[in-house]
Amino acid sequence: MERRRPSATASDVAVKTAAPQTAAPRQPAAAEPAAANGRGPRPKRGVPEGLWQKCDGCGATIYRKEAEELLNVCPQCGFHWYVSAAKRMEQLLDAGTFEECDADLRPTDPLGFRDKKPYAERIVSEQKRTGLRDAALTGTGMIRARRVACGVTDSSFIMGSMGSVVGERLTRLVERATAGRLPLIIISASGGGARMHEGILSLMQMAKVSAALARYSQAGGLFISVLTNPTMGGVAASFASLGDLCFAEPRALIGFAGPRTIKATIRVELPKGFQTSEFLLEHGFIDRIVPRKDLKSEIARAIDFCGG
Repeated sequence: MERRRPSATASDVAVKTAAPQTAAPRQPAAAEPAAANGRGPRPKRGVPEGLWQKCDGCGATIYRKEAEELLNVCPQCGFHWYVSAAKRMEQLLDAGTFEECDADLRPTDPLGFRDKKPYAERIVSEQKRTGLRDAALTGTGMIRARRVACGVTDSSFIMGSMGSVVGERLTRLVERATAGRLPLIIISASGGGARMHEGILSLMQMAKVSAALARYSQAGGLFISVLTNPTMGGVAASFASLGDLCFAEPRALIGFAGPRTIKATIRVELPKGFQTSEFLLEHGFIDRIVPRKDLKSEIARAIDFCGG
């Protein structure tokens, strides 16, 4: 007798025939409100422009604020960066003692000179860009409580070239130092010589400043010339080289014509670094290399030693 299988229960059928359940795809969570105050998502913050600076000496990327605390000197290699004329006055003179002289002198365009654009327009654009009236800033002030006459040339204004205003301001500064029996400090930062836009009037300034310095020397004055990077052209060939004491910042470029011009002219291989402060000190052209942080103290010491 055949035995009958027990019939499947409803639950068994459900288990056997039910289609396998697949997990429903997970729905992305609804975006949460950006902020309770209704503002949108906060934008990604980037690095502010000008926060870092690349050193021209070693190529390192330097935190600008750190360099400024060191008077614009690279903390890695000691390279001395450009400093504006106003900033140099601030670094060198006692706080609040600088009194500018001959600020009303302004350049003119006697030749109606024009290259890529008229000289008159170039002067206006340079004045707006730099905040200077020309490439020299002069006045009187105190260095460690010692009254001095001080001038600075600025390479940012048409490379610090000597126009009629630069020569006139420096000449008047020397004459003021002569009359007041003041020590004279001129910090040179000029990458150019006579300013070609003014022709012979510009060339005359080299002789005019040098003649004023000769009268100052005859009167017993002390002239300290500070050579910085760069000191070139007619500035190096005239007043910058006439100091009773010639100081220079480390690794400054100092000379008349550039290395490529000299090499192309005389066709001789030039010594390595022959226009640097270190080379010139070795060959007796300058008296001392003074780092920027020590310049104020060294000048004050020299004034006391020389009886200026």
